[in-house]
Formats: sequence, structure tokens, C-alpha cells
Amino acid sequence: MRVIREIPLLRSVLPATEICLVPTMGNLHHGHLALVKEARLHAECVAVSIFVNRLQFGPHEDFDKYPRTFSEDVDKLEAAGVDVLFAPDETSLYPARQTVVVTPPPFADDLEGRFRPGFFHGVATVVLKLFNCVHPTVAIFGKKDYQQLLVIQSMVEQLNVPISIVGSEIVRDSDGLALSSRNTYLSKEERTEAPALYAVLRKAARRIIDNPGDVLPTCEQASQELTHRGWRCDYIEARRRSDLGLPEREDSNLVLLGAARLGNTRLIDNIEFNTAPSAAL
Repeated sequence: MRVIREIPLLRSVLPATEICLVPTMGNLHHGHLALVKEARLHAECVAVSIFVNRLQFGPHEDFDKYPRTFSEDVDKLEAAGVDVLFAPDETSLYPARQTVVVTPPPFADDLEGRFRPGFFHGVATVVLKLFNCVHPTVAIFGKKDYQQLLVIQSMVEQLNVPISIVGSEIVRDSDGLALSSRNTYLSKEERTEAPALYAVLRKAARRIIDNPGDVLPTCEQASQELTHRGWRCDYIEARRRSDLGLPEREDSNLVLLGAARLGNTRLIDNIEFNTAPSAAL
């Protein structure tokens, strides 16, 4: 595996073949390695990027304390058979103050965008920069960040970027908690409680399947359930899978998205489901 930090060197060593990129911010876990495994199905060359992108962090968010485990990450990626690791520093990827940014589609201002203003501007901008550095034919993104996946798909489609975007399924621990680098912030007691977010989402999705006309009351009930357990809930909302629009009664392919704080840690999760009476979760 080649570990490369400079853009000119990266461009000189990348093979003239199909490349699949897995963008990450490091502190890699089994969820990231599942993306790498998926990437191998799509291209001869698998490239991973590690870059903690300051542009997507708000002024009071966790940029400085975001877990950085580069040596361990290198070992994991080498064992996983990655061909190229691109790990630029800030001066390489942002040689000048970034005054040109990508404006994401309007749905980016809702849900995560409502609670993290500017977040998706930073995400879309850095991802486009990574695409321009690596020139992949395919890129893999995890579905845990469902709204992010749709933002990147929209950006690629509307800017005519010749890259296929693949969404990879959420990887969960044995108790249902979606794997996330921020899970390391949880105390022992909080880690025991953390799977409740997914459990509440599953219960709410089942209720919506049974009573499709009760979407809003069901989401409110789910939010209250988390609050009663000691969480601070930002949102639990059901949306259309295709565009995150508010579902009409005839919409059957839905996603239930949730974000809540447990102690000082903010967790997000989602569950895709169909409102057909025979649908399974």
C-alpha cells in the first residue's frame, strides 16, 4: 500500500485503471473496513482517503478532539488490501483560504443542516476536492450518514461528475448500535444505553407500517421516549428515501432518521422501510 500526502505525487502514481475511492476522516472501525470490502467489488484499484475536514465542523464542534489514530488506521488498511492511502494535510488540500464552496441542494438545510449549519457545504466541498485529486470512477459512502449520501449523489448528478456513488449498508455492533468513530466518546454507562436510539427507530418504523397515517404522532412519541430515557433529541423524522421530502400517504419507500445527544455525544442513525403491510424490518 502506498501512503501519499502530496497531490502531485498521488496523481503520478495512481494507475490508469478504474479506481474506487472510500473517503474517511480516519479512526477506522469495522464499518469503514466494510466500505473497503465493498470497494473491491467495483474497481481494480482501491483508494482510501483520511482527512479531518475543518470546513465541515462548526465553531463549537469537536474538530480538535476528533479521534485521530493514523498509525492504527494504516495497519488496518494495509491488512484490508488497500492499494493507495491518500492522507493530505490541510496545506495540501487547502493551499489557500477556501472561498469557493459547493452549495448543496435545498434539502441539505433540513435535518442535519438544521442543527449543523454549513455542515453540508463543507462536506460537499471537500468531497469534490478529493474527487478532483483521485479521479475515481466509483466512490463508496456509508448509509449511516443517509442525508450526506443523497447530498453527494445530487452533487455528482447536477455537476456532471463522472463518478458512480454507491451507498453501503450500515454496519452495527451485536446490540444494534451503528458503528461510528464518535462512539469512542461514550462512557461505559452511555455505551450500554446507546443502542436505544436504533431500538426506538425500529419501534417507530413498525408503528408507521401498521398505521401509515400516524407518521407525525409516531415520530413525536419516539422523540419523547428518548427524552424520557435521558437523551436530548434533535429530531426523529420520517422522509421519502429518494429525496428526503415529507412523505405523502401514497409514498411507501421511507427512511426514518434520528439524531440525539447522549451525554456529550451526538449520535445519528436511520432505518429504511416500506409501508406495505407485509414489510419486514
